[in-house]
Amino acid sequence: MVAESIKGHWHSPKNNLVDATNYVLHELGQPLHAFDADRIHGKKIIVKTMPGGTKFMTLDGEERELHEEDLMICDAEKPMCIAGVFGGIYSGVTEDTTSIFLESAYFDPISIRKTAKRHGLNTDASFRFERGIDIENVEYSLKRAALLIKEIAGGDITSDIVDLYPKKQKDIEVFLGFDKIYGLVGQEIPKDMIKRILASLEIKVKNVTESGMGLVVPSYRVDVKRPVDVIEEILRVYGYNNIAFKTKLNASIASVSKFEDYKVQNVIGNLLASRGFYEILTNSLTSPDYSSLTSNNAANETVAMLNPLSGDLSVMRQSMLFTGLEAIAYNSNRKNQDLKFFEFGNTYHHMGEKREEYKHLALYITGKQHRESWKKIEEKTDFFFLKAIVENVLIRLGISNTTSEPLEDAIYSEGLSLNVNKNQLVRFGVIKKATVKHFDIKSEVFYAEFVWDNVLKVAQSNEIVVKDIPKYPEVKRDLALLLDDKTSFKAVHDLAFQTEKRLLQHITLFDVYTGKNLPEGKKSYAVGFYLQDKNATLTDTQIDKIMKKLQNRFETELGATIR
Repeated sequence: MVAESIKGHWHSPKNNLVDATNYVLHELGQPLHAFDADRIHGKKIIVKTMPGGTKFMTLDGEERELHEEDLMICDAEKPMCIAGVFGGIYSGVTEDTTSIFLESAYFDPISIRKTAKRHGLNTDASFRFERGIDIENVEYSLKRAALLIKEIAGGDITSDIVDLYPKKQKDIEVFLGFDKIYGLVGQEIPKDMIKRILASLEIKVKNVTESGMGLVVPSYRVDVKRPVDVIEEILRVYGYNNIAFKTKLNASIASVSKFEDYKVQNVIGNLLASRGFYEILTNSLTSPDYSSLTSNNAANETVAMLNPLSGDLSVMRQSMLFTGLEAIAYNSNRKNQDLKFFEFGNTYHHMGEKREEYKHLALYITGKQHRESWKKIEEKTDFFFLKAIVENVLIRLGISNTTSEPLEDAIYSEGLSLNVNKNQLVRFGVIKKATVKHFDIKSEVFYAEFVWDNVLKVAQSNEIVVKDIPKYPEVKRDLALLLDDKTSFKAVHDLAFQTEKRLLQHITLFDVYTGKNLPEGKKSYAVGFYLQDKNATLTDTQIDKIMKKLQNRFETELGATIR
């Protein structure tokens, strides 16, 4: 640190002292700070850290809590300035100031960056200190500012320069091998040309050998510390357009599985796009407040950023949901309310001492199923519309043997998870109203989150079987079943296939009725059964026998009545 005292004589209330320090800042790139000398208690300047939580009022009038690692410039009693970042309100130059203490210093870039980010400050001084300044320019800049103040403001220099430089910084020495230049550039640059370029850049050649050169980099080139940095500077002057390239292009064809991640993503992306979905890409940095909307343990699993850009982007996301809801809210506020989005992305979790990263495919749906059209009846999106999309994605990958379970999750009001063996492939459902309301979204939001690694694993294990198209016709028969309210269509579906495994191809539920003319606690299902023999045309006798068998099974095990 270099400092000097100046006695001021002025007849104008304008603060031309600070203007002089700012002028030098922009002229030479060296931040300076002027203290009111009469406000420095004990006539001492001490550079140190303060206990965490210490209150300090900055020049903008805001009281801040200091961190124990914040470097402070203090007098004998109190802190006066956050070093390299921002001055204090009680030690700055005012209209009544008659003498100043001028400070010019070099601070560690990492320390200044952390302090500036902690306090949300981005000043001209911190901007330059964070990126590194020329330590050899500190004293010259102080002299320049002092002479400006003497000339323009009528000040008198009343002390010698005090220079505290206990550990002198060594010049940066770099060995640059000629092979390294050739290996990176791809062609030889004449040695004489390299020397001339280095001389023009003020990089001194200390010694030259057959293998390379020993170089000394000037202190103001804080961005040149490695051999590759020097090569970049040489190329910049030599000209990238002077580097020749071969006209022959060599390429090799690699054997790639059709289940490579990017290929499967393209297949599913095209499928969803054909269903009216738009792909979005949201930020993996998000707000820590969202953890309160998920499970109780979410806050403990947060992966926090060491140097966050802001408080709203200080943690890695643990769920794909919330950044998607932000996108829905943004569109809804601009009159775009019928939305179908999908996104491939990662979530991040702090599990004990480990950090885990999981890949997902997320689907977001809200509003109407289709755009307005005279050909279509307006239908709002519902749970079953989402379920159909989810099943289409799995079927497209050859996955059909899933089991479903009711979903108990803090973000869903109701939902299901689909699994294969013990692998959860996807969970989906209706997002809770409280969560949607948090984002000021007024319509229901339906959300599905695929565990992408599990989906890929199961998809690769499935064998694709190719069969001839059946030559014989398919037959449909319907049954109207009166069932208990608690009986699900899945129970009917599974029981039917247990009863007839060979000729029953698929089942559809085409009507559900509850209300008048039905006993209390009952509902009516209209179910279509599709039968087909791949080797012959079915006869009425065969069909009637199968339908009778299905009817008896429904009556016996489900308590059904045929209407």
